[in-house]
Amino acid sequence: MAKRERVMRMSVEQPLWRALTAYRVLTMLYAVGLFATAYEEFARPWVAVAYYAVLGAWTLATLPRVANAARCTKRFLAADLTVAITGILLTPVADAHERVQAGGPTLPSIWTAGAVLAFAVKGGWRWAALASSLVAVANLVERGTPARDTVHNVILVCIASIAIGYVVEVARASERTLARALEIEAATRERERLARDIHDSVLQVLAMVQRRGAVIGGEAAELGRMAGEQEVALRTLVSGGLVPVSRVSEDAAEGAVVRSVDEELPQSGPVDLRALLAPYAGAKVSLAEPGAPVPLAPVAAREVAAAVGAALDNVRRHAGEQARAWILVEDEPDEVIVTVRDDGPGIPQGRLAQAEGEGRLGVALSIRGRLRDLGGSADLISVPGQGTEVELKVPKDVTDARGKAEQR
Repeated sequence: MAKRERVMRMSVEQPLWRALTAYRVLTMLYAVGLFATAYEEFARPWVAVAYYAVLGAWTLATLPRVANAARCTKRFLAADLTVAITGILLTPVADAHERVQAGGPTLPSIWTAGAVLAFAVKGGWRWAALASSLVAVANLVERGTPARDTVHNVILVCIASIAIGYVVEVARASERTLARALEIEAATRERERLARDIHDSVLQVLAMVQRRGAVIGGEAAELGRMAGEQEVALRTLVSGGLVPVSRVSEDAAEGAVVRSVDEELPQSGPVDLRALLAPYAGAKVSLAEPGAPVPLAPVAAREVAAAVGAALDNVRRHAGEQARAWILVEDEPDEVIVTVRDDGPGIPQGRLAQAEGEGRLGVALSIRGRLRDLGGSADLISVPGQGTEVELKVPKDVTDARGKAEQR
């Protein structure tokens, strides 16, 4: 049995979390080492010792929290930044006033940047800007005056964290795009595999039934006709892939994940008219369409498809079950034109006006009324003995009030 392909989880930001974990440990050891080398110069070294005990325990205990985005919660980020800011504000209490005014390091030193970078990796540049602003205020309060070295360090942390946050956002967007492309590629390969299997079995059997039924005649001919219709419908289904399938990219804890979502029709944004007209194609109905999508507003696409359905109903009702019909779709710059033509006996002159007088308003309402509401038109041309042609025109910029209400 063939295996189906699927897109696996991936994450371009995972290396950033690993680097942040190592950074927090190394900068914690660095801050403790700075204190140890200048222990005699502190006015209240016991305050620093107590803080470093808390800092060391907090850093080691929270290493799993910075392993990935899922564990790095908002509550943890707030507590982590509080530890950093508390250390900055405790510096004037523990250290000598002269060292503080001379630009000595704060108690957490560069460990503070790790707390800010966690905001950047988790939430992007906006979160980084918020965290770095709070650290900047704490540094200014600790120093008392906006000295040059303090301002320099604050600006450096702000720029670095915001830049990293922006890079993370771009990486996530690229990751989602790549995951979507890989999923579409996998789906395309799966559809091609199914198309080959169906072509080698089901479609060939249906084609054989159609040919043999036509040769035998009688009830077998009707069976062959039905097999031919099913062959055309099945071939259309497996060959074009016109029915839209939504593939929604999500940003999960360990990277982008793409999942399939069944949807009947998008309610916002343009709709490919070809997808709505494809089901009408069959053994007696031929569909000619452009190779590229034919975008229309959702309400316009549905109304045009309904008008085409009404025209085909008229063909079956008045021209007979054996009549053939052709649907032609033309995508013009400002409008879309759909033509439905049949090889029936045509409509006698004055028959439409007589039908409307008798209260039968199929053409007037089901076809012309739909297009009129969209700002388009429906022209019917029929010559007795030469079939009937219905030309539907709809503008691409639909301003129908019903469509606006529906899109809202």
